[in-house]
Amino acid sequence: MLRLTELRLPIDHPPEALLAAIARKLAVAPAEIVDFTVFKRGYDARKPERLSFIYTVDITLKGEAAVLKKHAKDRHVAVAPETRYHFVARAPDNLKSRPVVVGFGPCGIFAALLLAQMGFRPIVLERGKAVRERTQDTWGLWRKHVLNPESNVQFGEGGAGTFSDGKLYSQIKDPRFLGRKVMAEFVKAGAPEEILYVSKPHIGTFRLVSMVEQMRAEIIALGGEVRFEQRVTGLEIEQGERRGRVRGVQLASGGTVATDHVVLALGHSARDTFESLHAQGVYMEPKPFSVGFRIEHPQSLIDKARLGPHAGNPLLGAADYKLVHHAANGRAVYSFCMCPGGTVVAATSEPNRVVTNGMSQYSRNERNANAGIVVNVDPADYGGSMENPLAGIAFQRELESRAFELGGGNYDAPAQLVGDFLAGRPSTALGSVEPSYKPGVKLTDLATALPPYAIEAMREALPAFGRQIRGFDMADAVLTGVETRTSSPLRITRGEDFQSLNVKGLYPAGEGAGYAGGILSAGVDGIKVAEAVALAIAGR
Repeated sequence: MLRLTELRLPIDHPPEALLAAIARKLAVAPAEIVDFTVFKRGYDARKPERLSFIYTVDITLKGEAAVLKKHAKDRHVAVAPETRYHFVARAPDNLKSRPVVVGFGPCGIFAALLLAQMGFRPIVLERGKAVRERTQDTWGLWRKHVLNPESNVQFGEGGAGTFSDGKLYSQIKDPRFLGRKVMAEFVKAGAPEEILYVSKPHIGTFRLVSMVEQMRAEIIALGGEVRFEQRVTGLEIEQGERRGRVRGVQLASGGTVATDHVVLALGHSARDTFESLHAQGVYMEPKPFSVGFRIEHPQSLIDKARLGPHAGNPLLGAADYKLVHHAANGRAVYSFCMCPGGTVVAATSEPNRVVTNGMSQYSRNERNANAGIVVNVDPADYGGSMENPLAGIAFQRELESRAFELGGGNYDAPAQLVGDFLAGRPSTALGSVEPSYKPGVKLTDLATALPPYAIEAMREALPAFGRQIRGFDMADAVLTGVETRTSSPLRITRGEDFQSLNVKGLYPAGEGAGYAGGILSAGVDGIKVAEAVALAIAGR
């Protein structure tokens, strides 16, 4: 099989044009092409007036060796790499200790799924509820101002990614194509097949709900267990001379689950669990993350700026963006988790705090575009150190409590128009952009919602972004605060064997441990950790 890259066609090309373009590029007759598959399809929006689709295609054809030789100097023609997934081990018949997976977000789901597919019958412990019950609890906050601290946007089956845009792309290095395994499992669970080839695939919340249920059903059918409302409060650790050894997990109910292998897929908001593990001496360290606000514009403005005359084309869908500005005070300001045609959502997991996030459905047809506009924060900014790796949590909580106060103390979020934010005055009335955040917003002055260095950097960045995307700094655009859960504020450090540096058998994984950022990278990390567990149990 050959791979052909950088094949460009007009976005309105007929289906048969792709076969003709492949034949033309390879200088073969169409009849010589036995079969082809689109591996990737994207577009370059830097010049909207000349926008075209860019294809990567895998091709089976007659006389492949001769064609490859003829195009030996063409870097866009090569042998297609092997992208199929191969299991690294199989469970022994006398499996003595079943692995435990703590957390059932994207990382935990894929760790459990891979372990189940290899025959290890994992036990999953999830502090929240099953996804449909969790959805009802989440709506309770959005519609009735009632928070369930154990069942919300952050906690429950599917993890934080369930209430998001469902983005399935990442910048991680993936030489083994583990991302394709993630995508293939999602398609098997009900995702549209297009996620296998579009350049920026997404699923959306409603589809993710049913997909998560399908994946849970497969884990159970293969001998695994998924236990909900099981909050882990600590580990059973057998102390050794140089390194402890995990022997089980402790539950809030008072019980324990014995095991020699624990995949710790907590997610970035399991603050109480981080505190418990730190108290037990599990090695962790502070890490950088980012804080900021959500910004909302009319989606039509973003479409016009990014796609020009092609705005509204159903083949392209709602336009997105990615922005970064390096401010004079040394801070990086960038867009985060951009949600085309989506909504801003309440994402707190703790009482009396306000946290924002973004969410889209598969259709991406809501009136506004939203994204986090965030500023980098380093351990030195919040007092993080090896002696105090939890300082980032305290910093996040301080900002979230301040947002709760600014929003009126009822889970409404503080908001401000961009024009007022840049001018340094409180907002008193909305303009043309209606904020989508539920339960609701309270107009105010966001200048005290973040540290002064972050406010200064954002006030410099927004006009700079307006020069890149016309209208981005429009006066009526709405900022809603605060965005604090961009990534975990700490790392539960692991070695090359994927195990904790000082607790053997403990496998920190995913976003919460500081090793992923988003659904796809978390799923890939879950696969890697599952493989490490399987090899350890199999003695390889």
